[in-house]
Amino acid sequence: MSSPVYVARRPARSLFVTVRGLRYHLLAWGDPALATPDRPPLVLLHGWMDVAASFQFMVDALAGERYVVAADWRGFGLSDNGGGDSYWFPDYLGDLDALLAHPELGLAAQPVDLLGHSMGGNVVMIYAGVRPERIRRLINLEGFGMPQTMPAQAPKRYRQWLDELREPAELRRYASVAEVAARLRKTNPLLPEDKAAWLAPHWSRQAADGQWEILGDPAHKRTNPMLYRVDEVLACWKQIRAALLWVDGDRTDIEKWWGHRYPRSEFDERLAAVAQVERHRLSPAGHMLHHDQPEALARRIEAFLD
Repeated sequence: MSSPVYVARRPARSLFVTVRGLRYHLLAWGDPALATPDRPPLVLLHGWMDVAASFQFMVDALAGERYVVAADWRGFGLSDNGGGDSYWFPDYLGDLDALLAHPELGLAAQPVDLLGHSMGGNVVMIYAGVRPERIRRLINLEGFGMPQTMPAQAPKRYRQWLDELREPAELRRYASVAEVAARLRKTNPLLPEDKAAWLAPHWSRQAADGQWEILGDPAHKRTNPMLYRVDEVLACWKQIRAALLWVDGDRTDIEKWWGHRYPRSEFDERLAAVAQVERHRLSPAGHMLHHDQPEALARRIEAFLD
């Protein structure tokens, strides 16, 4: 018997635009004509190894009508791959800046409300400090940043990257879309079965040989040779003028990612660099809180934006 499949309350429409030489895919809900100074466009940016469709459940839970746009980052979903051996935060910033100015998307006329999850949260935080005039409200869903690095780590990091370039990067493939849905639920046990069944064909596609492949460039799996410079990041955060909504899940354990190299107390110290911060924790929720608690998250977002 096939699994039940979630039915989207607000189906999105696909848009394709050219950004910095790449064909970018976006999802849009509502119409640009809905945007006003008090209810500007809401722009959503997903995390690493995810896609724009990941926000569907949260958008369905939003009350009222609003113009909402979500982008597949380069190398994810239906957007073009970056074309290189690795991916860099500056390219994400450049892509975001170009998307917000693109004449076909209706985002350039006024400051936008900007939301990012995980990697996307890290990008929007930097962007909001670099282009503060473009952001009315800022939302970060579990975009913690990364552990501090030291210059002495550079030789080993470059050597690791060079070693990885000698072998082709690959992602696991699956025999069926049902296996993809099972993979999503294994990673996140809080993801309901019907939502996993809906998300799987948006997160993957069937290849010519019948196998299902994840919609992500395998190059994302390679080590990034550039060190994460916390001082530079915080210099950007200090320039943020928009009020910030920070939301995390009660089941998120960042020690699973970084051990003791980056304790939660250090993140709290970093967040103090932002002038206006409203913090909320959802329960039960893990890192994919927009899957785990879309209704509760939507209520928090609405109260913050409106």
